[in-house]
Amino acid sequence: MKILNGKILNGKISNWMLAGVVTALSVTAVAGAQTAAAPAAQTAPAAQKADAPLKLQSLGQDTKADPFPPVNQKYFTASTPTVDTVNAFLKALWGYDPDRIWRVEAIQTTSAPSVSKVVVFVSGKGPNAKVQPTVFFVTPDGKHAVAGDTVVPFGATPFADLRKTLQARADGATRGATSKDLLLVEFADLQCPHCKEAQSTMDQLVKDFPNARVVYQSFPLVDLHPFAFKAAAYGYCVQKQKNDAFFVYSAAVFDTQAALTNETGNQTLKDAVTKAGLDPAAIDACAATPATKDQVDASIKLAQDVGIDQTPIFRGERASVAVGWNSVRDAEDDHLVPGVTRWREHGSDRAGGG
Repeated sequence: MKILNGKILNGKISNWMLAGVVTALSVTAVAGAQTAAAPAAQTAPAAQKADAPLKLQSLGQDTKADPFPPVNQKYFTASTPTVDTVNAFLKALWGYDPDRIWRVEAIQTTSAPSVSKVVVFVSGKGPNAKVQPTVFFVTPDGKHAVAGDTVVPFGATPFADLRKTLQARADGATRGATSKDLLLVEFADLQCPHCKEAQSTMDQLVKDFPNARVVYQSFPLVDLHPFAFKAAAYGYCVQKQKNDAFFVYSAAVFDTQAALTNETGNQTLKDAVTKAGLDPAAIDACAATPATKDQVDASIKLAQDVGIDQTPIFRGERASVAVGWNSVRDAEDDHLVPGVTRWREHGSDRAGGG
């Protein structure tokens, strides 16, 4: 399902929407705090033996308090997952969006043993909102959802393990609070133009939410950006000397991205170190050490382990897709900092090209 300016464009869960749900997320315990998007009222039906195809009804284009067809128990032929579990999962996925409503319309058995098919009807609260179907499959162990070629964590708290991973392994330069109670991690590449464009949003987030610990985590896309790895290595070395100096250094690199060429790239990085008030020769020597290279490799591995293949991507409390700053702000205000902010107004760079 693609979203643009809060509008549902089609009814399928697409890679764009689910790419970030494999990661996560802040360590704030806010279960039950959400007041934004929510499922329409629904009573979980009992599983039935009969199976039948579910068809989308023609509901017209008028705004309705309840735009969804009533739940029909004959479409609930699988015993797991439960409706409550699906709704909790979708809250984790879509909770940032106060205008979205949905209803679980089917949980069905499939020809694959113990694989369940889930059908959800989704709409918005605005005028002329359309109702669209979303379909995904749940694996036999109940721990993963499959939509197209994307596999994501599933369950009532689908991102708890991945949240712990970020808490333990995110080691980039930090801004904001010292506590990790609300840990927000930005994966970015210093040679990525879209990352440069996203920094104003990151700066605003730090100002507006002083209770958050915001981490810049390096994810150099080496296949696209030849100076990204070295820029990340320099960054770690700057951070080791002085955490706050990293953000002066990174701003200088972003400002001079066009000069990251074979002819001027090395001097550009050194000039950025100078602007940060540090010794370029010392940082260059540090960046060339095996220990620093291992640290950059470990940061790349972290990004890969949590399913990231693009920059910039931002990980917060839950795995939701946000479109621009307003979604980030509104989600945090509802105690749900979005788990994925894909900067759609800026675009993104993908690992491996494309």
